[in-house]
Amino acid sequence: MTDRPLTGQVALVSGATRGGGRGIAVQLGAAGATVYVTGRSTTASRSPMNRPETIEETAELVTAAGGHGISVPTDHLDVDRVRELVARIDAEQHGRLDILVNNVWGGDPLTVWDKPLWEQPLEDGLLLQRQAVHTHIITSWHALPLLVARRRGLVVEVTDGTADQGYRGTFFYDLAKAGVIRMAQAQAGDLRPHGVTAVALTPGFLRSEAMLDHFGVTEDTWRDGIATDPYFAMSETPVYLGRAVAALAADPKVDRWSGQSLATWQLAKEYGFTDADGSRPDWGGYFGATQRQSDAVPEDYR
Repeated sequence: MTDRPLTGQVALVSGATRGGGRGIAVQLGAAGATVYVTGRSTTASRSPMNRPETIEETAELVTAAGGHGISVPTDHLDVDRVRELVARIDAEQHGRLDILVNNVWGGDPLTVWDKPLWEQPLEDGLLLQRQAVHTHIITSWHALPLLVARRRGLVVEVTDGTADQGYRGTFFYDLAKAGVIRMAQAQAGDLRPHGVTAVALTPGFLRSEAMLDHFGVTEDTWRDGIATDPYFAMSETPVYLGRAVAALAADPKVDRWSGQSLATWQLAKEYGFTDADGSRPDWGGYFGATQRQSDAVPEDYR
């Protein structure tokens, strides 16, 4: 890989206001791409997530990293807004779109962890499906023709967990995350004859801005959170997820992954990238070891 292997390429990263979406957008920018970043939180208003990060900040970070960041405030449940977004990319980039990352989530306020399906608020659960799944469908429906027309490109469906994972602990969350994996498999089937690759991708224990706040730590003091949750020792920054997507996008043989459910720790071994601190967190390896033995050492898996 060259220093800027994605120079000249165009990406759309939905749900890029913070967390994994921001990490992906910035690392695509660091690889030289022009990146359209979307989200509902702007300098003018916040989304129901009520976080301080904005989509404009993400675009600035993409540009600072070496790419070209373009922020487009978008609610991906609004079909007209998504249509306008893709039409803008089509017009400004002369029909070019190389990378589509479906990363919209927006379900944190709606996720209930301690109740079975029949005791959860039905409307909240259905809204979670709309925000976490329908948004991906709407975005792909509008954007995929640009990739198909050029007979090349990559679609990444960002999820939580892999295809072989069991129940994620709560019904509506599990349904959304498993559904996104299946969506990647289905898109791969439709897109493969047209030279476009679709995959699902999961991070490990993502050390997002919201997670840092949850533990009452900063990125500089994140290890203090291990006292609250020992698994936090294996957490990874959004940079790791971003470098995984950038590595896939730069791989001339990326079609070998078509339809697969992938993970950051798996791709780090394949492509040789690291997290921001130079470590290579293997969340899957560590978590599996803890299920077999009680004395697994986190440092052996970073």
